[in-house]
Amino acid sequence: MDYSPPPLFKQGAPARVKVTVFALLSLVLLVVDARMHVLNTVRQVAATVLYPLQMAALMPRDAVATMGGYFSSLSSLQNEVRDLKNQQVAQAQAMQQAQLQMAENAHLRRLLEAREYLPVASIMGEILYDARDPSTRRIVLDRGARNGVQLGLPVIDNAGVVGQVTRVFPFTAEVTLLTDKEQAIPVQVLRSGLRSIAYGRGRSGLLDLRFVAPDADIQVGDVIVTSGLDGMYPAGLAVAKVVQVEKVAAGAFGRVVCQPLGGVDRNRQLLIVMSQAARAPRPAEPPAAPALGASRRNLPKMDPVPAPPLPAAPLPAQGQPTQPGTNSPAGTGAAAPAGASALPGSVAPAAVTPPVAPAIGKEGV
Repeated sequence: MDYSPPPLFKQGAPARVKVTVFALLSLVLLVVDARMHVLNTVRQVAATVLYPLQMAALMPRDAVATMGGYFSSLSSLQNEVRDLKNQQVAQAQAMQQAQLQMAENAHLRRLLEAREYLPVASIMGEILYDARDPSTRRIVLDRGARNGVQLGLPVIDNAGVVGQVTRVFPFTAEVTLLTDKEQAIPVQVLRSGLRSIAYGRGRSGLLDLRFVAPDADIQVGDVIVTSGLDGMYPAGLAVAKVVQVEKVAAGAFGRVVCQPLGGVDRNRQLLIVMSQAARAPRPAEPPAAPALGASRRNLPKMDPVPAPPLPAAPLPAQGQPTQPGTNSPAGTGAAAPAGASALPGSVAPAAVTPPVAPAIGKEGV
């Protein structure tokens, strides 16, 4: 079977001849280029002419590769952003804890410094929670009777007085703050020495100085300290600072409002003053007087009161008779005592009966 094209379409040499000629030409070009390097210029020109065509042919492949890289990089970036956010949150939490620890350490250092200046022993306590009653200003500390806490002990911080222990449990203690309405503390103005009593005002967080005369020497900015007259708080502890003074001319007392200096609602660690201020011993009481109905047996014996001596009467003149019944023992009806002078007209002293002390009570009452 003949597969050759029809004679109408035959042009030039046959195909086998063309293949042979081109194969030989290729071999000659390879040998000449390898030996003489004469085709470098031709190769550069051909590469320059064909470069746009090569780029156009590589565009689909580059597009597919770029799309795959885009999606893979997008996923990796999302994961990296999520990891960075988690790391940022962890670092922010660690930074907050570090700041809290720094503030706590600074406060503890101030407490230790204040503890050194206290004249009495003290222990440190931490606030657990506020009291359940919302109408009062109370907190609960992690120190109780097992730690030696007693009722009435003052609670302070590095700035001043915070409150007083009002309830004691085995492991905890309840402290009533100065700003509670039922709390009062004797104070003294540091500048002028004026003494008064500070009362809490409840939720407002302030203190009132009551019963202050309108002309009292007190000014805004004065520091109020404990006076120590109650025997509970040591004298000289800072309490508050005067922020408002109202002097009413018509009223009997003025109004003084103070801001507490202690960390009533700021600090978490506080100092409990374990020993109260030394009190002066009470004077010895005099012995009680015996009752009106006491037995005569318990009464001391009383000596009889000696009678005072009577003045001697003047002797009558010589030769003057004495009248009977006058200044004579016979006239008085009393016998002359033994050893008395027997001269006529002499006066014999009358016998005097010593008085008897009256009985305070009857026998057997």
